Amino acid sequence: MTPRKIIIDTDPGQDDAVAILLALASPEEIDVLGITCVAGNVPLELTSKNARIVCELAGHRDVKVLAGCDRPLGRDLVTAEHVHGKTGLDGPDLPDPTMPLAEGHGVDFIIEQIRAHPAGSVTLCPLGPLTNIATALQKAPDIAEKVQEIVLMGGGYFEGGNITPTAEFNIYVDPHAADIVFKSGIPIVVMPLDVTHKALVTKPRNDAFRAIGTPVGVAVAEMTDFFERFDKEKYGSEGAPLHDPCVTAYLINPDLFKGRHINVEIETVSELTMGMTVADWWGVTDRAPNALFVGDLDADGFFALLTERLARL
Repeated sequence: MTPRKIIIDTDPGQDDAVAILLALASPEEIDVLGITCVAGNVPLELTSKNARIVCELAGHRDVKVLAGCDRPLGRDLVTAEHVHGKTGLDGPDLPDPTMPLAEGHGVDFIIEQIRAHPAGSVTLCPLGPLTNIATALQKAPDIAEKVQEIVLMGGGYFEGGNITPTAEFNIYVDPHAADIVFKSGIPIVVMPLDVTHKALVTKPRNDAFRAIGTPVGVAVAEMTDFFERFDKEKYGSEGAPLHDPCVTAYLINPDLFKGRHINVEIETVSELTMGMTVADWWGVTDRAPNALFVGDLDADGFFALLTERLARL
């Protein structure tokens, strides 16, 4: 099987870091063309630094990492240091990166790569706010019909929101960008809180990461140790959800996931429900389906895949 060409668009974040590591550990299925960074969990300066830290941790200094948009399209930036710590990668003690940022802007890189490859051969994998993706679509409308698929982490329906009662963080930070993306006509796969909250890092699963015994395994265990303190207190769960690696795992083995092809609209007007992903799960409207909205996963299979692949790095 030819590896799937992807661009990871991200705002690391501990779970973003694990998603990147899983992609870099899976060259049979995934060819990472580059990583574009966006402001989200922490400001752009830190997300673009953290992406390089993760690439170096994985031993992949060859990956192009580019800085993208430093603020949402039409709102002030909201960040999540209360979850991820002041660096965005709190937990392990990782050295500053020595590899430089690639020259150019992340948005231009997205456009150039989609145009440079055959139509339908590049998948976009947003793990944070959708600012870079929407900006690329606005700047170069011709790329929409050339994108193979967008597989993103964001939104929630039955689980509600995690930054407001109705909105998940990635969509809430830039709802106007999300609206552009969901109306683009590009095939979309959504990993909402409904599925990511089932990907819980329990103690045995985290012990398995640590038992890998490599710098990668130990760092991932330390990341989730830090990350989970917030979610365990908030949800009363037995571990933290690993949101973003669901995107990468879907690319490797989509059979781990189940969902429905439905219509998803983004709330951009009401401050009460700003950033809500209005998912027509029950088909009660006549709005055309525009996304595969994932609702369930094989959690044991997911963590077995993740542990096996991380051990390669």
